[in-house]
Amino acid sequence: MDRTHFKRRVAALRERLKAVSADTAWIIQPENRRYLSGFKAEDTQFTESSGSLVISDQWTVLVTDSRYTTEAENEALGFEVITLKKGLAEGFPEVMARVKAKALGYEEDFVTCRLYRDVEEKLTALSPPVGLSPLNGLVEDLREVKDEEEIKAMDASAGMMSRILDQVIPWVSPGLTEKEVAWRIEDLARKAGADRLAFPAIVASGPNSALPHAVPTDRRLREGEPIVLDVGVRLDGYCCDMTRTVFLGEPTAEFKRIYAIVRKAQLAALAEIHPGVQSDYPDGTARRIIAEAGYGDYFGHGLGHGVGLETHERPRLSPLKPVRLKENVVVTVEPGIYLPGKGGVRLEEMVVVEKGGPRILTTNRSFYEFSP
Repeated sequence: MDRTHFKRRVAALRERLKAVSADTAWIIQPENRRYLSGFKAEDTQFTESSGSLVISDQWTVLVTDSRYTTEAENEALGFEVITLKKGLAEGFPEVMARVKAKALGYEEDFVTCRLYRDVEEKLTALSPPVGLSPLNGLVEDLREVKDEEEIKAMDASAGMMSRILDQVIPWVSPGLTEKEVAWRIEDLARKAGADRLAFPAIVASGPNSALPHAVPTDRRLREGEPIVLDVGVRLDGYCCDMTRTVFLGEPTAEFKRIYAIVRKAQLAALAEIHPGVQSDYPDGTARRIIAEAGYGDYFGHGLGHGVGLETHERPRLSPLKPVRLKENVVVTVEPGIYLPGKGGVRLEEMVVVEKGGPRILTTNRSFYEFSP
């Protein structure tokens, strides 16, 4: 990606810092680090960071340790790389002195209580002391609207996953286990050149398909039952997310009807998506159709969510905390009906919000034409 993208993003963050009680931003979340600097290293676990960004009006610094120094210098062009010989908390006073920070904004969702305590202790001891205040999702707000390069990356990611399902869906057959189908999806993703799966593949059949986030099991696929395939790959850092529900042989009349209702709800919601619409409006449209059909109690999650460097990010299409959708936001549209002990149906498209309506990126067209 051209370095001008990162310079523009850093400039936007600096401008937004004026709205919070901080003159310097401390960025530790991997996706936010990558978005602002191009540094791709991932954290091996939640309590072990591969690096932090420290951004003030005059400084762009990447703080890391010797394991990642070369990678940081090669990828985070325009950032001064500081390699700490001690732990992050011990080395932070030196960094704060260099950037002349007075108030440090931190990512409250990604700093553990212990790290906060250790850093606060060191910064309070400085003269003058450096205060800590939450950034309140400033970088996540920036990431909500995608630029042209990000949309191209997500178009490629969704295209790859769609082609994988084009191969997998005709291949699935009675007797295969959910795990075998999930492994096949992962194998094809690796062979296609994906970074990795965007999330562990959900393959859920029969009663398991009533679990929205089911984990694949040794259960064998059977004819007539719904099989939910909720899958995605990450390509060049960007994720996709899509779901298809398929049947082997003839489904029951009940599940034909449920499928048709979910598809009707999805199409109606898609028709409502455009810049400026409140994010709860498409959700309400889909929810109303499902409720009027008698299944309102069986659609418990929101209609969709943003996708980007993470599989789940802002905005949310749900009744909670509605916002106006902006042009070039990428969201999923995924209504579902889940009958405990019987099974469920979910259908999910990933779309770009555009002036002319949603542009669907997930191109696999494995849909049924059942009557509600």
